[in-house]
Amino acid sequence: MREFARVQDQALSLDSFDSIQVFPECGGVDIFIGTVRNHHEGKAVKALKYTSYTPVAEKMIREIEQQVKEKYQVSYVRVMHRIGYLEVSETAIIAIAYAAHRREAFQACEEAVERVKHEVPIWKEEFFMDGTSHYVEGCCIRKDTAESTSHTERHQHAHHPENCTHAHTHE
Repeated sequence: MREFARVQDQALSLDSFDSIQVFPECGGVDIFIGTVRNHHEGKAVKALKYTSYTPVAEKMIREIEQQVKEKYQVSYVRVMHRIGYLEVSETAIIAIAYAAHRREAFQACEEAVERVKHEVPIWKEEFFMDGTSHYVEGCCIRKDTAESTSHTERHQHAHHPENCTHAHTHE
């Protein structure tokens, strides 16, 4: 198995991950690539800057990968997150999951991304075209484990609720 840093200050590449050919038992591959978009809450974004407490971030990402791998019984889960100054359209995060079936690959990849984005000490500062900037507060958007699977929930968070009201539709 290839070894690589989970938190990197250089361009991220799919070439860092193990190939699906190493896992012949897997028929499902899910890849998520998150890039810097040019807007946030109606403001034009110039760039982002990610900073982290790298030793803890590395450890936590590896723990999340292992927990997700065990939870969904998948063969491979890896996440890589970029730090530093990123321009619009640069890759900020890549996650990949290999599983016997697509459903487990989708679920594992999604949970890995959500947990890394909302649990790991990596902070995002947005720089806007108008010259202003601000740090983006974390906002848990992981799906709830509600008994009912056919309803919509609205969440309000105590920290800046105007920034963190969102709906979840459970299927």
